[in-house]
Amino acid sequence: MASSSSYNPPCAACKFLRRKCIPGCIFSPHFPPEESLKFANVHKIFGASNVAKLLNELLPHQRAAAASSLAYEAEARVRDPIHGCAGAISVLQRQVDRLQKELDAANAVLILFSCNDVLPLQAAQSRALEAAGIRNAGFGGGGGRFYQTGGVPISYDVPWNDVNNSYGGGIDGSN
Repeated sequence: MASSSSYNPPCAACKFLRRKCIPGCIFSPHFPPEESLKFANVHKIFGASNVAKLLNELLPHQRAAAASSLAYEAEARVRDPIHGCAGAISVLQRQVDRLQKELDAANAVLILFSCNDVLPLQAAQSRALEAAGIRNAGFGGGGGRFYQTGGVPISYDVPWNDVNNSYGGGIDGSN
């Protein structure tokens, strides 16, 4: 007697929980059999019953996003038990803030150059950096020098060579 039904492997949740995966399993659309580690992390952090309750309370079109968010948070919590994804977000936000300040300073210097300001270059850069809210950017604590055709050195800062760098290497040898 040949069976006409094909074998469907249990979802990652049912496999992990060692139970039979029924056709209406709340986990199966979100935790396929090949993503067992994804469910293992979610189960470790939130618990299977809590995740099932949460998914059942949501509308069907919201469940995929919720399962994805839970999996991301669980993976972040496994990597960083204290901060979770908030730690990663904080690091990225600080990086965005720093880059925005650098961009503002560069734009301010460009504006000064385009207006043909008669200030000496160092003073123009200092004013532009202060206008952008960057203090003590240090024409001597940053990265290097760049010479334009007039032979006037333009100092610039690079984030990998700041005052916390133990190897030194600033323009004037400080650090």
